[in-house]
Amino acid sequence: MVTPSSVTSRLGSVFPFLLVLVDLQYEGAECGVNADVEKHLELGKKLLAAGQLADALSQFHAAVDGDPDNYIAYYRRATVFLAMGKSKAALPDLTKVIELKMDFTAARLQRGHLLLKQGKLDEAEDDFKKVLKSNPSENEEKEAQSQLTKSDEMQRLRSQALDAFESSDYAAAITFLDKILEVCVWDAELRELRAECFIKEGEPRKAISDLKAASKLKNDNTEAFYKISTLYYQLGDHELSLSEVRECLKLDQDHKRCFAHYKQVKKLNKLIESAEELIRDGRYTDATSKYESVMKTEPSVSEYVIRSKERICHCFSKDEKPVEAIRVCSEVLQMEPDNVNALKDRAEAYLIEEMYDEAIQDYETAQEHNENDQQIREGLEKAQRLLKQSQKRDYYKILGVKRNAKKQEIIKAYRKLALQWHPDNFQNEEEKKKAEKKFIDIAAAKEVLSDPEMRKKFDDGEDPLDAESQQGGGGSPFHRSWNSWQGFNPFSSGGPFRFKFHFN
Repeated sequence: MVTPSSVTSRLGSVFPFLLVLVDLQYEGAECGVNADVEKHLELGKKLLAAGQLADALSQFHAAVDGDPDNYIAYYRRATVFLAMGKSKAALPDLTKVIELKMDFTAARLQRGHLLLKQGKLDEAEDDFKKVLKSNPSENEEKEAQSQLTKSDEMQRLRSQALDAFESSDYAAAITFLDKILEVCVWDAELRELRAECFIKEGEPRKAISDLKAASKLKNDNTEAFYKISTLYYQLGDHELSLSEVRECLKLDQDHKRCFAHYKQVKKLNKLIESAEELIRDGRYTDATSKYESVMKTEPSVSEYVIRSKERICHCFSKDEKPVEAIRVCSEVLQMEPDNVNALKDRAEAYLIEEMYDEAIQDYETAQEHNENDQQIREGLEKAQRLLKQSQKRDYYKILGVKRNAKKQEIIKAYRKLALQWHPDNFQNEEEKKKAEKKFIDIAAAKEVLSDPEMRKKFDDGEDPLDAESQQGGGGSPFHRSWNSWQGFNPFSSGGPFRFKFHFN
């Protein structure tokens, strides 16, 4: 919110000599204004003092229109522009004031200050020198001398910066330019020069920051938009790259480099958006194909290769293709050892492959880089439970099937093993006892893995037939004797077999 104190503070801290404006006495006879113009000036002055900048600006617009030769109207309007942060609009008004009243040192001092900020050092020095020759007040003389000294220092630093740049000493050039741009904050050319140094020094994001400022400081700066777009593209940010190159084409739709770059970015952007939509729909094979096309479209930018492999790794993991997922995720992690997404996806693939130690290691590494990620925390806890579970009884291993096996595969494996290990097939007592135990394990494995709810519990690291892992305790239904399975039909899933048990 704009308040009178905030306006006064802003003007006073940046341009202390401008405060003379609020108390500047209007000399109607000297300026030759009519009563309406005088009314606009007085009302605008009150509105400015009250912090109502937009309303004050309207009054000063009216005053200028009513008397185009009134230097006070221009000066007051310039002050409002400065209070609104519109220095470009203020500069022509200050120039007009000086044309109308050559000895108005406050306006000349203010214009010199703006020219210095724009990096127009020669013009700024000319204004400061003329102030010193125009019988200024003590404060004006002190300010002009200070600014003139500062301008001389900027001239020296600029010369050093250009020499360093020509000598390819970009780090030194940046140091000089940093000092200059603390004063010449609106110098577009110097910001573009520093951006070029940042690019040479491998700091593209800092270059982007300077180029964005330059695109606002210089009108129709298509070159800045083009460079920003290409830098974002190299960083792998295709969406921002597309946005910036469109700004270039808004200024010049026939810009050859911007148009060529636009077509490339648009093609890549479309592929990536399509791939992400396929992932959201669970169509992981199609998404993998799209990301392979991304790598073919832009093989020279490593960021797109890495990001594409990262997403392919994710697709393989979600599609329960652990071997492929581990291979691609490992390729990503060779390039980016701290890639949390690849670590999580490879850990999930390791779980499917029952490589629990490796899964735990990946989750722990991921947690070091993102300790608040709930998915990592839950994955680590699950991997630790499964490792502990694997040291006990593993129903998947009992049936000899993978963790992602379909129900049909589980039933098929069960039937085969039930026939093989049925106790009636064994005559030797020791062999029969061994077969009984094996058969009970096989039957239990089928019971758990063919029931979706029980299987989910087991997949989460909890044995639904183990009393120790059940809340509330109780006896384990799985610790029954062989006799408790008498009459049990191991092929009750609908197979053609019927089996009769004979026991003493």
